[in-house]
Amino acid sequence: MRTLSIAIAFLALFTGLYKYLDARLEQFYIFDPAHLHDLSQRAIAAHGNDTRSIVQYIVSELDEKIPGTHLNMDEEWVFNNAGGAMGAMYIIHASITEYLIIFGTAIGTEGHTGRHTADDYFNILQGTQLAYVPGSYEPEVYPQGSVHHLRRGEVKQYKMDSSCFALEYARGWIPPMLFFGYADTFSSTLDFPTLWATSRITAREMIANALKGKM
Repeated sequence: MRTLSIAIAFLALFTGLYKYLDARLEQFYIFDPAHLHDLSQRAIAAHGNDTRSIVQYIVSELDEKIPGTHLNMDEEWVFNNAGGAMGAMYIIHASITEYLIIFGTAIGTEGHTGRHTADDYFNILQGTQLAYVPGSYEPEVYPQGSVHHLRRGEVKQYKMDSSCFALEYARGWIPPMLFFGYADTFSSTLDFPTLWATSRITAREMIANALKGKM
């Protein structure tokens, strides 16, 4: 009985703390979805379909505007398999409440978005993304310059028919999203070197940002 009482007390404390922090998530954010969308559109206007230059444009402006050294300026690309889809990502920022990455593929992919504990903003830098929800007979179409907002708790099927890259921004609780990002490694790819690289970069950025007071 004592063990049960302790477990109930711990659960009540954790639930209360979670609700308190969840209601105050806004104070932890350093990125703004509207600014990231505007920045993406300006980068596209400046460089057209030159995706490498678009990414450099975005990272350079963020380096000027984001306070402190909260960005990973080293363009470390790693594969990412999640929800049956495969692409690659460059982690620009990772913390407890936000991540900002370049995600995409030069040959196309398709999969499950995952059902996440954060809002996800997918700013299309090059190519087109399609999305589908049950009951719809037409796809959602997100061309270059648009943003696909996947709201917290929602889920969709998505597809990139061919080359497509995006500036992806998530805001909310990031650590629970890692389980979705890791699951395909254990169920299909068994690509443990990529898992290690992803874990190393993510942990390094999250810990560095936490030590700077960025949750």
